[in-house]
Amino acid sequence: MLLTGAEIVIECLKEQGVDTVFGYPGGAILNVYDELYKHSNEIKHILTSHEQGASHAADGYARSTGKVGVCFATSGPGATNLVTGIATAYMDSVPMVAITCNVNVPLLGKDSFQEIDIAGITMPITKHNFIVKDVNDLADTIRRAFRIAKKGRPGPVLVDIPKDVTANKAEYKTQRIEPVLRVTETIREEDLEEAAALIQKAKKPYIFVGGGAVISDCSDELREFVDKVDAPVCDTLMGKGAFNGTDERYTGMLGMHGTKTSNLGVSECDLLIAVGVRFSDRVLGNAKKFAHHAKILQFDVDAAEINKNIMVTNSVIGDLKKILARINPMLSPMEHKEWMEHIMEYKKEYPLSYHPEGLSGPFVIEEIYRQTNGDAIMVTEVGQHQMWAAQYYKYKRPRTLLTSGGLGTMGYGLGAAIGAQIANPDKQVINIAGDGCFRMNMNEIATAVRQKLPLIEVIINNHVLGMVRQWQTLFYEKHYSATVLDDGVDFVKLAEAMGATGYRATSQAEFVDILKKALASSTPVVIDCIIDSDDKVWPMVAPGAAISEVFTEEDLK
Repeated sequence: MLLTGAEIVIECLKEQGVDTVFGYPGGAILNVYDELYKHSNEIKHILTSHEQGASHAADGYARSTGKVGVCFATSGPGATNLVTGIATAYMDSVPMVAITCNVNVPLLGKDSFQEIDIAGITMPITKHNFIVKDVNDLADTIRRAFRIAKKGRPGPVLVDIPKDVTANKAEYKTQRIEPVLRVTETIREEDLEEAAALIQKAKKPYIFVGGGAVISDCSDELREFVDKVDAPVCDTLMGKGAFNGTDERYTGMLGMHGTKTSNLGVSECDLLIAVGVRFSDRVLGNAKKFAHHAKILQFDVDAAEINKNIMVTNSVIGDLKKILARINPMLSPMEHKEWMEHIMEYKKEYPLSYHPEGLSGPFVIEEIYRQTNGDAIMVTEVGQHQMWAAQYYKYKRPRTLLTSGGLGTMGYGLGAAIGAQIANPDKQVINIAGDGCFRMNMNEIATAVRQKLPLIEVIINNHVLGMVRQWQTLFYEKHYSATVLDDGVDFVKLAEAMGATGYRATSQAEFVDILKKALASSTPVVIDCIIDSDDKVWPMVAPGAAISEVFTEEDLK
């Protein structure tokens, strides 16, 4: 049948099973929005307050479901406002398709009104991107975009469509979309055999789990693998929930703000088994001293990650769920009694702890865990509150912590929480923000109110840029340059002005009571939690130090 480009865009989204799009209209994309209007009973559009909010919402939708998130923006500034969200998704391997529209084809490259080369701008931060200048190529391009976004290591794809292409007509035929298969062709039997032999010989193995394990949905296979190997388990920020955080073998996060148990244990192990991790600098510390007693075995879907940041002994490349399913039967059950007892002694000796008096970030997170029974979808901004949310909430399942790990995007959380709440209407979604981060995306409270979402925004308000101030205190002689935010902004009044319910907590008892009310609410709630400006995230590894040099507040004394 003969359809316009705009009609083809909508039909292709329906082919892919897309039920929700996040976006903001404008002149160049009007044809697509007009067609979307006619299909509003099939595809829900969420109008955000800003295009960056739309990109983060599409990201949160994708992370919480495993589906491809979709966002729309118009040309020029609309398209460039997606850039931070696209980069965030790229760094954390989130499947997203961003559809932008541009000026008419004859006007491209002529500095036309609201023209920008968005394909050129986003080339380094997408898995692939396209500019479609012929309507006859449009359907196949959109199908390719979704396939690329999902296949192997996921990531964002951008499709830019000039306005005249959305008006031109072409023959369109509906296609049945084949499922994207897991990557198995790179899993070699000899690699599995070498890996199994390495594991069987280890006396002090440690299993290190990253975001790839969440993406591949391999929690069941990972559980069996851990039981077979009989090893302690640590994770990255992105790997939270892939292995049950309440399990006895779990020792917490590894790296700059990892637990002493994980950092010391990995430094002493003789085999580190890395499952879907990219060995980022925040995990490695001093790379030359990282796990220097250990052989390293890496499982990853992306061959580019092997020997990129750390040299490994052996590797298996492919989908993690398939790798673990194939290696598990090759392993005889092992027992590492002395090693496990040694690590468990570390757990007893070095538990996470904080000052029991007064309202603090760790108390807030622990109370949220207690009142939600660990069943909420937790979203965070970036900074101290993000680390506390990683440390003090026990993630039992994958896709329950949504956070910007790779790019560290302040302003990510509220948009992502909206996307997660739209995708999971029966779940409690809670965004943990710092006051600095909240300022960057607080306009999206209006979006949450418009959608009548029951999400909770918890602001850990210390009136400073907390993580930057922590570094200034420890490493910059307390030169608090541009990090004090004590300017009298009232977040409760601001929340109420946008239609949400606002509360302020200044004590533990107040927060306990307010959280109960917030959890019972069916509309957005903002809780402004006032904490001390000098609260810090412990433990910590100084920049350039080995992770075995992890220290706490007591160590400094």
